[in-house]
Amino acid sequence: MRTPQHRTLNIGILAHVDAGKTSLTERLLFDTGAIDRLGSVDAGSTRTDTGELERRRGITIRTAVAPFTLGDLRVNLIDTPGHSDFIAEVERALGVLDGAVLVLSAVEGVQAQTRVLMKTLRRLRLPTLVFVNKTDRAGAREAGLLADVRHRLTPHIVPMGTVRDLGTPAARTVPGSLADPDFRDLVAEALAEGDDALLADLVAGHVPTARELATRLADRTGRGLAYPVFFGSALSGQGVDALLDGIASLLPPAPATDRNAGATGTVFAVERGTCGEKTAYLRLFAGELSERERITLRRPEADGTPGEHTGRITGLKVVGAPAAEPLTAGGIARIRGLPRVRVGDRLGPEPHGDTEPHFAPPSLETVVRPVRPDDAARLHSALTALADQDPLIGTRALPGGGTSVLLYGEVQKEIVAATLSTEFGVDALFEPSRAVYRERPTGTGEAYEEIDRHGGHVFWATVGLRVAPGAPGSGTVFRRDTELGALPLAFDRAVEETVTRTLAQGLHGWQVTDCVVTLTRSGFVGPMSTAADFRSLTPLVLMRALAAAGTRVYEPCLDYELELPLDTLSAATAALAALGAEIRDTSGGTDSWLVTGVIPAARAADFERRLPALARGEATWWATPAADRPHPGEPPARARTAADPLNRAEYLRHLGRV
Repeated sequence: MRTPQHRTLNIGILAHVDAGKTSLTERLLFDTGAIDRLGSVDAGSTRTDTGELERRRGITIRTAVAPFTLGDLRVNLIDTPGHSDFIAEVERALGVLDGAVLVLSAVEGVQAQTRVLMKTLRRLRLPTLVFVNKTDRAGAREAGLLADVRHRLTPHIVPMGTVRDLGTPAARTVPGSLADPDFRDLVAEALAEGDDALLADLVAGHVPTARELATRLADRTGRGLAYPVFFGSALSGQGVDALLDGIASLLPPAPATDRNAGATGTVFAVERGTCGEKTAYLRLFAGELSERERITLRRPEADGTPGEHTGRITGLKVVGAPAAEPLTAGGIARIRGLPRVRVGDRLGPEPHGDTEPHFAPPSLETVVRPVRPDDAARLHSALTALADQDPLIGTRALPGGGTSVLLYGEVQKEIVAATLSTEFGVDALFEPSRAVYRERPTGTGEAYEEIDRHGGHVFWATVGLRVAPGAPGSGTVFRRDTELGALPLAFDRAVEETVTRTLAQGLHGWQVTDCVVTLTRSGFVGPMSTAADFRSLTPLVLMRALAAAGTRVYEPCLDYELELPLDTLSAATAALAALGAEIRDTSGGTDSWLVTGVIPAARAADFERRLPALARGEATWWATPAADRPHPGEPPARARTAADPLNRAEYLRHLGRV
């Protein structure tokens, strides 16, 4: 007998670092009875920051899931990191949410990461409530903060109450009530800014009833067109009851689906136990899953070719549900028994529409080596395990026991180093971070090599390739101008796989992207030819075609926001210009300037080190990955290693020419 399907709501708590996100999570769990005592970020006793590093540093590093109930509604609360180095972790969580709570500090107000998060929430049309925290702290603002939210985040806000004794320990939140005509008028006017029909009613003198207005508010919030704003304090609990009412009444729960439909879902987090066993967090969008079922998970591989793996679920525990309950659409479960599972794996077909987060690739690379040479294998194994939790770090083994790791920033590097030591028992040395450049073709080039029938051949294979620019963001596209079946499947596959592998290093040593490679000629000789011939010849022909096409090196960049005192603008902008940064916009307030622009990722750390002296320690800096741009001047070359797919000396020895 099947258990009844519950209403489920998956919400994320998002914020700029130190806005009080984890404290609010703790308060929501306590006030709903999910935990029996309040934890403290400072004391390292919160429910969601369970890792030793999270407790020690007082920041959220990994996404955590904690359930609570509101009447018949089961809420899965997903706490996400606030630091920009972990933005990919946040974006992964957004793909499995039904709604979000964006937390602001009543003192600091709208901060750089707040703007980044709101842009993503608005693009995804994710239903969102805004909670203004820390109303009991000195310097807390209400009217000025609402003005900043309208100007810097979204004009479509609906204040849901006010605060008495703001900025004092006695601060008290006064929730608005739609039974109050004055509050009803304020809500109606706020909604009318984006609702022509409601505006016409108001002009005609017809104010909707409290029930009609509540329905309109829930509808527009649910469609990501209105953003109710609540005030309160996570530490004192003020305003949290009103926020809980808003979660229950304004955020739409996961839609019910047919349990007999094919199961579809996404793995958005992976944990490892003390013995290395994996537990995956899977959000189910349709269908039903139970323990002992065999499932197939798919993932986009680095070369763009989907990969898949099959396994049996040996353990399934629905978050917030009794032990034997199956996972139904809308729910989240911890799943065991899938040793190859990674973050980003999908169950079922790809979703349609723009519902997925857009990941900017990491812009920095470091080389990690073990302190003790005998730990080289353990180090690489540990980094590979971390890549299961964050595939974007892109580990790559190097000669001599080192491993290349991609990163978003220096804080992430510190966390990786500490994790290796505390969780894996491996002490590692990290080389200074360097920017990860990429190459793109500037033209079209062709090359081929045929089998020499007179015995002067090097390989029993004929390969002809054409390289041309591709669409921005397209990665590598492989096509064929040869007849279908002209090559045996193994030979054809050898060419395609080797093309992708070879493009990991271009003419200057960097990965080649946004290009189209076309197989223009092919040939083999009966039993003499092997797949190894095609794997050996393809890189040589491809590099000749790439040399004929030419490439340009692109440097990774960061979008930055800089807020600084009025009298320090000139010195700061001069320093930015000297480092190759672009300034997009400069806007002034009563006591500070806000500067936005783009800076090469390789120079951002230099500016951050200089900033305290430039602005007397009073500046705020925030940067996130942005689109890359052509590198000016002489392009930097990346040194090739024995781990690279193409060895230049071997290339010249075989063909004697470029």
